[in-house]
Amino acid sequence: MITIRKEQKGDAEQIRHVNIRAFGQAAEADIVDALRTACPEGVSLVALYEGKIIGHILFTPAVIEAKEKKSRGMGLAPMSVLPEFQRQGIGTKLVQAGLDEMRKARQPFVIVLGHPAYYPRFGFVRASRYGIVSQWEGVPDEAFMILVLDESELKDASGTGRYRAEFDSAM
Repeated sequence: MITIRKEQKGDAEQIRHVNIRAFGQAAEADIVDALRTACPEGVSLVALYEGKIIGHILFTPAVIEAKEKKSRGMGLAPMSVLPEFQRQGIGTKLVQAGLDEMRKARQPFVIVLGHPAYYPRFGFVRASRYGIVSQWEGVPDEAFMILVLDESELKDASGTGRYRAEFDSAM
């Protein structure tokens, strides 16, 4: 049985392993490690199977910068599942649990740079629908998405969606 819980002290090594295996490189694992230290307000969840971490998801503060307004919410990244456990609904459980945490925390939005066929099932739409573009050049419009949890916060918030600076090293 798969269980989802918040990251605990002592999980870092297994989370790093999951990210490296899932992405085939250390860039995402390095970002997670940097954010763990620099961003205590992040929300890090793990998926467990038989006591072993097999999946991970991270939410950290993000902003939408407009000319006259800066809206604060969260960014989803990265989300990873060990290759041998992929396509079994574990990522879905992680995303759903993380979004439940975002709702409980009354976050107004969550941005994600991800697969356009995957994230819409959770309510994500193209950020461009709100006049929001990614901070990184060359990101396909369909891959930069937003889940709006509080419409009033995003009223006239068109601008640039920005993840924390730690992500810039991977882009």
